[in-house]
Amino acid sequence: MKANALFTRSEMIGFAILACVIFLLLPAVLDTFRLNLFGKYLTYSFVAIGLALCWGAGGILSLGQGVFFGLGGYCMAMFLKLEASTPENTAIQSTPGIPDFMDWNQLTALPWWWEPFHSLGFAMFAVVAVPVVFAFIIGVAMFRRRVGGVYFAIITQAFAAILTILIIGQQGFTGGVNGITDLRTLLGWDIRTDEAKETLYYVNGILLFAVLFAAQFVRRSKLGRLLIAMRDQEDRVRFSGYDVASFKIFIFCLGAAFAGIGGAMFTLQVGFMSPTLVGIVPSIEMVIFCAVGGRMSILGAVYGALLVNWAKTTFSESFPELWLLGLGGLFIAVVMAFPNGLAGIWSEKVEPRLLKLIKKSPAQAASPAQQSTPAE
Repeated sequence: MKANALFTRSEMIGFAILACVIFLLLPAVLDTFRLNLFGKYLTYSFVAIGLALCWGAGGILSLGQGVFFGLGGYCMAMFLKLEASTPENTAIQSTPGIPDFMDWNQLTALPWWWEPFHSLGFAMFAVVAVPVVFAFIIGVAMFRRRVGGVYFAIITQAFAAILTILIIGQQGFTGGVNGITDLRTLLGWDIRTDEAKETLYYVNGILLFAVLFAAQFVRRSKLGRLLIAMRDQEDRVRFSGYDVASFKIFIFCLGAAFAGIGGAMFTLQVGFMSPTLVGIVPSIEMVIFCAVGGRMSILGAVYGALLVNWAKTTFSESFPELWLLGLGGLFIAVVMAFPNGLAGIWSEKVEPRLLKLIKKSPAQAASPAQQSTPAE
């Protein structure tokens, strides 16, 4: 395979295996409830892919990716809530036609910044644009001043805490601690049915692969090589004449866009959005997804998100009092035994054996009779 090809042979195998797992294996062996759970796990994979680019390739550790995930989710939830808040559905309210939580908080009119979300097109645009704008503001403020490392991680964590407090405090506009719930239809299509959840699962998978291809393109481009160079020798890249801050801002915004898409799909898949998905704890969990999968691998990030969330669900169902300890033990065990995560297991243990099988020549596979020469 050519050096400048988008995928290496082993990466093509990894993508093929992931496609078989998502589109063939899981739908075949899981019921609708469990398949919907894995659909929710897939939405976290969008965030993990963005972290693999920011943290793994660029060395930018963000502990606030939940902010962008939540912003994307809230943008989609606002559209769905407005569609569910028609005058016919809210006739018993004192002010019909507005979301129920606004009526409970004695608002008599829809806020002006809610009005554009009557349009699905605007909501889909906002799902990406709003997280990117927030990321751009944070990136310019931090990277232009050469704030990085642990300081940047702490600042992004502070932003996650601030946004959570703001959402909870503005209950009349955001639904408060309960979030935006009772989401029913998407352009008249009931998203609560089993058929809808299965369809959304496949849409999730298709979008995930689109994001994976975009991330792979960035990694294989000149920008990807510069990101790795900045991660290892930032000053040398800066002295070579490159605008390091602009590259960091771009990749941070790209990770925010991926997270926003994941948040929107979470809202559609699960049917609600709340501040519990925005704060510090979910943001740190998202970093764990990436670390377990292997922060240097975008495919590993997806597998990490699936494994950690599956383990979280399994431990909480089987050991409700000890599941946090079990999840923590899984994280510690993987990181200590395999510092490069699941991607390290693949590259160090599995991939060499697969490549040996692939490279095995027909002559080696031939029978002894075929390989022996006739006696003269």
